[in-house]
This record gives sequence, C-alpha cells and structure tokens, in this order.
Amino acid sequence: MADRRTKQPKLELVPTTLREANAFVERFHRHSKPVRGHKFSIGVTAGAKLVGVAIAGRPIARVRDDGRTLEVLRVCVCENAPRNACSILYGACWRAGRAMGYRRAITYTLQSETGGSLRASGFRIIGEVRRQSWSRPSRPRSDRHELQERFCWERGL
Repeated sequence: MADRRTKQPKLELVPTTLREANAFVERFHRHSKPVRGHKFSIGVTAGAKLVGVAIAGRPIARVRDDGRTLEVLRVCVCENAPRNACSILYGACWRAGRAMGYRRAITYTLQSETGGSLRASGFRIIGEVRRQSWSRPSRPRSDRHELQERFCWERGL
C-alpha cells in the first residue's frame, strides 16, 4: 500500500538475520564492511523490497561497553530507498534497545556525513573522534578501514 501524500510505498520494519543484514551491507554500504557479531538486526521494506538494514551490538570501544550501552554498528539503505528509511532504522534500534534494558545508544558517522537521520531520530553529537589506528605496541593490528575523523552520537534516557 502506498502513502497517499508521497505516492511512495509504505515503509515497514521487519526482523532480519545477521547474515541477511551483512549481505545487504556488503552490497550497498559506501565505506564499511559487514560486522562479525550483533545483538539484533532490523530491516525496513518498501512494499515487498528490502531497502535498508540496521545492525546493533555491543560498543566497539571497550571504554563505552558498560553493559547498558548499545552501539548501532551499521545503518545502510539502497540507493533508491525512500527518504525516511535511515531515520526509521535508527529510531527502531533505540526503541528495541530500550525495551531490552539499554539506557543509551551510540553510533558514529564520518564528519563528511550530515547526520540528518540521526537528528530526526533523537540522537545528538556528544563528541568528535580523531582518526587513529586500532594498532597498539602491545597488540599490533592492520587497519581494515581508511582512518577518518568521526562524530560520536548518543541517544539516552
């Protein structure tokens, strides 16, 4: 069924598996790769077509992993997704996390991204993250992603 005001198919949230969500990220995400684990994944459909996914899990940064913080690890939509798909996914992650007992949700964006979907779903910037490598002298690693400046966003109770 289409929305009468915009003539676009109605967006509907659907559960997805990590395998389905990662396949979508692999196909459509501009700069990030699939994730290894998650707490849950959510999809959004327009009509019968999957047009976006969100993957939420434990915070990557150990200092933020307090047991009550959820990180939205990936939000990805296809190139012809309706305008509100990202906002719907961020909002759904927050509501699901809150229902599971999480007290706040965080996520990161590149500083070159506008963050309009995050603002629309109630997130706010809480800081900047300078580009840095995960490698440390005590645990050498190779970086799998290009190092870029980011914003950290939060939504909480």
